[in-house]
Amino acid sequence: MENKKIVILGSGESGCGAAVLSKIKGHNTFVSDAGSINNKYKKILKKYNIDFEENKHSTQNILNADEIIKSPGIPDDVEILIKAKNKNIPVISEIEFASRYTNATKICITGSNGKTTTALLVYHILKKAGLNAGLTGNVGNSFAYQVATTNYDYYVIELSSFQLDGMINFKSELAVLLNITPDHLDRYEYKFQNYVNSKFRVIQNQTSHDSFIYCSDDEKIIDEIKKRKITAKQYKFSQKSTNIENGAFLHDNEIIFTNQNKKVMSMQINDLSIQGKHNVYNSMAAGVIANILTIRKETIRESLKDFKNIEHRLEPVISVHGIKFINDSKATNVNSAWYALECTPAPIIWIAGGVDKGNDYNILTDMIQKKVKAIVCIGEDNSKIMKAFEDKVDKIIDTKSMTEAVKTAYYLGDKGDTVLLSPACASFDLFENFEDRGYQFKKAVRNL
Repeated sequence: MENKKIVILGSGESGCGAAVLSKIKGHNTFVSDAGSINNKYKKILKKYNIDFEENKHSTQNILNADEIIKSPGIPDDVEILIKAKNKNIPVISEIEFASRYTNATKICITGSNGKTTTALLVYHILKKAGLNAGLTGNVGNSFAYQVATTNYDYYVIELSSFQLDGMINFKSELAVLLNITPDHLDRYEYKFQNYVNSKFRVIQNQTSHDSFIYCSDDEKIIDEIKKRKITAKQYKFSQKSTNIENGAFLHDNEIIFTNQNKKVMSMQINDLSIQGKHNVYNSMAAGVIANILTIRKETIRESLKDFKNIEHRLEPVISVHGIKFINDSKATNVNSAWYALECTPAPIIWIAGGVDKGNDYNILTDMIQKKVKAIVCIGEDNSKIMKAFEDKVDKIIDTKSMTEAVKTAYYLGDKGDTVLLSPACASFDLFENFEDRGYQFKKAVRNL
């Protein structure tokens, strides 16, 4: 592959990793960030002698690129990218770029909800099985950085729709689609179909030698499959149907894993380390992948039993005077919040709000009326949530800081209640990211 002038827009985990790989492969590499560059990443760029700029985009320098690698958080309609496209400069993702330099088996997991948990669960199984595997994408170190500095046989890659949008020749050997519900519609012209099309990019370029694993209970996924020619071998998982030839289904609280209509293994859902209907789906998907890779049944069972979920995802904090506090800051969309409410014991005091991404709160109405005694809104503009639920609960209160929200929720609570932070929104109005939001929640709870 001839050396090119590669420009990387954005200098976070993804951009910095792409820059290191580009430099190692001999390309003329330049990093440009419209904001300031984190010291952690600046040190890495300097270590590899990579040219960079911060707090600006030098148009002339960028538009001389042979190829631009865009960080996933940058929208496609920013001015510099429109100019690049007008000059026919290819704009790709870090994942697309890194895939050119590895022959490893790529296990790619996407969906509106459950991606991180499922990716971590698959990685846990692979490591327990002794396989040489890396964890990357939306979790762990960037794909490009790992390709540049390590030599894994397998990569478990959590993929957001933004990462999928920048893929052209990338191919996933095992592609997983967990679910599709409206999310990030602000990035997709508020058209659900555009977002759906983005998610289905996970199976592009697959052949009959590859595998497509999906939830057959998701009506949108099934509708889309009917419209598309899919060449990969299909594996389904379901909690509603037992007619699953290849994949997994639920019967009498037992997950049955199948291959060619024959039972491969089974597991009681009560033995799963992570509980709740959504986590049964996540465990099914992970088990199907493990069976495709012919990992020993005992290893799969042990892994599903002893897996520990991530921080900020239905994470118990502490109880204060009999009131439990749960940190689910990672719930940045409505469907994710629905799952959290579904598996949290009532009565619930729900802390929600933030940057609305075109949310439709109607799917939460029944759950709110059944389980939620009060709502504490947190964000710069909570009007949409307050309007959606003002007549659904006895109390709904507007707050502007995490400390205020936690104190308010605590005063509304009684012994036996649960305060659930599950915002259903992005965090960027008051916080750096969902992790910062989760940390501030835990700090405020411990300061009660």
